[in-house]
Amino acid sequence: MTVAVVVLAAVVYAIARNWADVSGYLGQVSWPVLLASTLAAAVGTWLTGLGWKVLLRELGSDLHVAPASGVYFVGQLGKYLPGSLWSVLVQADMAARLGVPRRRTAVAGLLALGFALLTGGLVGLPAAALLLREHWGGSPWWVLLAVPVALVLLVPRVLNRAIALGLRTLRREPLEHELSPRAVLVPVVVFLGVWACFGVHTLLLARAVAGDAPHPDLTVAALTGYALSVSVGMLTIILPAGLGAREGLMTLALATAVPAPAAAAVAILSRFIVTVVDVLAAALGWAYARSHHLVDDARPAADPEVEAEPEAGSDDPADVSGARGRRRG
Repeated sequence: MTVAVVVLAAVVYAIARNWADVSGYLGQVSWPVLLASTLAAAVGTWLTGLGWKVLLRELGSDLHVAPASGVYFVGQLGKYLPGSLWSVLVQADMAARLGVPRRRTAVAGLLALGFALLTGGLVGLPAAALLLREHWGGSPWWVLLAVPVALVLLVPRVLNRAIALGLRTLRREPLEHELSPRAVLVPVVVFLGVWACFGVHTLLLARAVAGDAPHPDLTVAALTGYALSVSVGMLTIILPAGLGAREGLMTLALATAVPAPAAAAVAILSRFIVTVVDVLAAALGWAYARSHHLVDDARPAADPEVEAEPEAGSDDPADVSGARGRRRG
């Protein structure tokens, strides 16, 4: 956390001192590039929701893509509050109205964060190597040691034991069934696709400010720097959505291939685009959620795991969905 604060302070100071140069680079991004970069970010954002939906299905609740998107993207706005678990809490409350047990939704949310962090760390290793080489010299081959560690953590047997230990530590009941190899492989592939999309999103912006003769390391720095910066930002729990820490690390990563003001311009513009995409996705999700009474009831949703069976002849949709959730669980 201390490192993140120091990096943030240094980057803010550098941007303020060189704002004239930074704003000049922002003006170099054309509308077609901006739209293409936004589209790549939108696809990446949609894939994160898909990854969460896949995990929820593997845990026993197969929601249709429309309600799943409503729950996930509205909940995602919680990441803009200090702390990393607001999204999970909001999603658990909304999904309970669809008959999904809160514990199941919470575990799916935490697993999604874990898969994003592990895959993002792996994808970001080349950017980390560029950073280390730039500031400390030599060949930072030892960063490759993180690869076998991450791969071991993704072995189903190891992952299931880690989940069981975590739930036991939190004094929660274990999963209804362990994650299968497919339940691990599919989310990993999806989240690798997420980072690929956001890498393209960053690369388009970086090439727009790099000039006619881009640095040979620019492609690697841009394609992997976003994953590295977001992964580190996820660990800075106090900062909303890694605000500041993400931009600081992305600036440092891109500055290995473009001038620092250009790198800062890309980081600022990337944050703006991703935030707009998040808000639009949440607005669409909110519209669906309101139309299906997932968010407009002032009463907290009853947990389907403990809710009583509906009375015979009941026409209340909430009662029906709760009963369905119990039968699935």
